[in-house]
Amino acid sequence: MHSSHLLLEEPIRMASILEPSKSSFFPALTKIVGTLGPKSRSVEALSGCLKAGMSVARFDFSWGDADYHQETLDNLKVAVRSTKKLCAVMLDTVGPELQVINKSEKAISLKADGLVTLTPNQDQEASSEVLPINFNGLAKAVKKGDTIFVGQYLFTGSETTSVWLEVDEVKGDDVICLSRNAATLAGSLFTLHASQVHIDLPTLTEKDKEVISTWGVQNKIDFLSLSYCRHAEDVRQTREMLKKLGDLSQTQIFAKIENVEGLTHFDEILQEADGIILSRGNLGIDLPPEKVFLFQKAALYKCNMAGKPAVLTRVVDSMTDNLRPTRAEATDVANAVLDGSDAILLGAETLRGLYPVETISTVGRICAEAEKVFNQDLYFKKTVKYVGEPMTHLESIASSAVRAAIKVKASVIICFTSSGRAARLIAKYRPTMPVISVVIPRVKTNQLKWSFSGAFEARQSLIVRGLFPMLADPRHPAESTSATNESVLKVALDHGKHAGVIKSHDRVVVCQKVGDASVVKIIELED
Repeated sequence: MHSSHLLLEEPIRMASILEPSKSSFFPALTKIVGTLGPKSRSVEALSGCLKAGMSVARFDFSWGDADYHQETLDNLKVAVRSTKKLCAVMLDTVGPELQVINKSEKAISLKADGLVTLTPNQDQEASSEVLPINFNGLAKAVKKGDTIFVGQYLFTGSETTSVWLEVDEVKGDDVICLSRNAATLAGSLFTLHASQVHIDLPTLTEKDKEVISTWGVQNKIDFLSLSYCRHAEDVRQTREMLKKLGDLSQTQIFAKIENVEGLTHFDEILQEADGIILSRGNLGIDLPPEKVFLFQKAALYKCNMAGKPAVLTRVVDSMTDNLRPTRAEATDVANAVLDGSDAILLGAETLRGLYPVETISTVGRICAEAEKVFNQDLYFKKTVKYVGEPMTHLESIASSAVRAAIKVKASVIICFTSSGRAARLIAKYRPTMPVISVVIPRVKTNQLKWSFSGAFEARQSLIVRGLFPMLADPRHPAESTSATNESVLKVALDHGKHAGVIKSHDRVVVCQKVGDASVVKIIELED
């Protein structure tokens, strides 16, 4: 398989395993996306999440209205100012998500081998015999023997909060199912997932479009997570829509791969999207369990070679209610890093989990330990071989900067960029040290007023492994030949010193444009 990115010194020093993990300014190179909700929306909780290492906040519109999410985002802005930690905003669409409607919110108990009817008639009360759903076409989509899962977002098929149904017969618009396990469904909303069945609903619903064009525009979202992305056309249509919404033309689209349909068209989707989210919750149901790891490794490898950020979900489910992850989960997080993920996405763990801050810091610590044994040398050679020759000008500069930084054991790489592309290319080669991307704002005008670009580009690097953005003073152009570059460099070095990643006598690799040429230089710091 593609991922043998594990490097362990031989013989393994057992003593090193017993050494306590050191904390640093950048908790890990791998980023953490936190989903905000009831347990993580106060200014205090959000400040804790940012300090613990969350760099992207995800707003999931499957539940909660725009006002609720706006209040959470306003609190996040206060927390960002007080902690001085940058945070990007991701809007997650609902998409063609099938839901069971439980208006009374009473717990529903289902018995093993009992019959339950799924009906599009939402006037009916949800009970252990009848579950009303939000989709009229289920009876046309499924057949006898198909598998349907119902649960409160967390359905691995084993816990008592989700139920595994098998279609017994289709009667008009109703689907009669046999319950394969006993379960208690609690709460007002459960997701329904029909395994390997095509659901004839648009990827972007009317509600999604409305949320994007109001809440999304108002808050200039950095990322749009496109749920249930099944074809490259889904991404193209979404991009066309964003282009018409002013500032959102810069918003990056992350395609969320959640089912076999998305998996089948993965290569075309990857070409069109700015990044990929592997939604392992739903995928784990659509695929046989023994195939899940294969898809993870293959998909992450493809994203890495394309230089596009890959985000992995559902890693520490048990931390929703517990202070420690299971051994399997801890190993899973480490393997996600070794397989090549850029970021780990936490869902229920931070949304309604009891320990959002502790979850973020635990995941961050595991990522940091895994990064220490990531086989960068092998990964670098593999990437260079994949890119092939002749390399593009920028690709050649980026790979040279990383190679130089590793050879001279530089403590950081500093990259001057205005679009963010150069910094992302450097990160693609997975340097073992942080990359400080100094984003130089560009002045834009629409003949009526001046505005600066740069904030979007800076925040969008918060989801890329190893990239840490810093906004430069707009008076310093990225290409200048004069001493202004030196002054921006000094600011970047001071930032690195303050962060504790640069010390005196350290070597630093700098990547910048001088006139039309791109330059990689190595500087050694004095006292």
